[in-house]
Amino acid sequence: MALNDLKVREISKRAFLSSQGTLIGPITDLFSLGIPKVTTRLFDAIIAVDFSAAEGPKKGEGSVWIGIMKRDARFRPTYEDKNPATRLEAMTILKELLLDFKKRGEKVLIGFDFALGFPTGTSQKLGLELKAQDLWTFVTKNIVDKPDNTNNRFAVAAKMNRLMTDQAYPFWGCPKNAAQKWLSTLKPADFGSFPEYRLTEIVARQKKAPAKSLWQMHGAGVVGGQSLLGIAHIEGLKQTPTLKGQLWPFETGLKTLSADDLEYSDWVGCEIYPSLFEKIYEFTSNENEVKDQAQVRLVCESLTKLDDQGELGILFAGPSRLTESERYIVESEEGWILGLMD
Repeated sequence: MALNDLKVREISKRAFLSSQGTLIGPITDLFSLGIPKVTTRLFDAIIAVDFSAAEGPKKGEGSVWIGIMKRDARFRPTYEDKNPATRLEAMTILKELLLDFKKRGEKVLIGFDFALGFPTGTSQKLGLELKAQDLWTFVTKNIVDKPDNTNNRFAVAAKMNRLMTDQAYPFWGCPKNAAQKWLSTLKPADFGSFPEYRLTEIVARQKKAPAKSLWQMHGAGVVGGQSLLGIAHIEGLKQTPTLKGQLWPFETGLKTLSADDLEYSDWVGCEIYPSLFEKIYEFTSNENEVKDQAQVRLVCESLTKLDDQGELGILFAGPSRLTESERYIVESEEGWILGLMD
């Protein structure tokens, strides 16, 4: 059966490869893993979200930054960023962007700078099924994030500690006025049966990328609270009736992605770690850019270059070093940082 003109135009657009940019660094070694190379561009737009657990509206350093790389009428990548003052405003922007891209029949990759899963054993200790969706539902039902950015992330961490251990671990760290029986300002002497780090964080730390434990809820550079808040907001985004999204690797599996895998999805969400991209690519900050702003730009530029060269899909296969049991943990509970390979 002959394809109609619209389908032909869509195939032509998705097969367009840009010659911009040169891939450098360790990611060029991926092909030695024997993973097949994807030869067409997977995504029409790349979005990077640097999240924040700020209490109260905030802009600039330490706030939410959204980087957007999309195509102009001649398929050239064009970049812009947004700096919403609150998380709710950020999710409204994301939803509007996704709806606009869907109208044009365009596929979107969204990288979130927070974890989409917690260390193995978390769901079991909470009495949930050993799959990420049940934990996402639990978090979403418990997190309250108000329009002014005030939220209950410390109370939720304390509740999870109570349900899992009835002590002030594995979550730890909070302001003094949030400390209670089940959440301490101090790091516990040990984490009992819980691993302190996810598998992906262990590998990141081996590569000298300073990934912190998700159990830490307070302090510079921590992502425990951001992850609780972010997971709840992503679940809300996924409930948008007219948008179909998948979260990698939980709903896609660890495998090289192809255009066929995206046929029924409008967007794919993944975990990113901008500091990892800084170690792989030449990184320069533009004048007047704050760090978070520069990092989302770097991620968008880097992933766009990979996609233009047909080399983005292989990152979704993850590292070959994972054993079968580790792959199960990554796909069902913990997740993985996109781009963190062997």
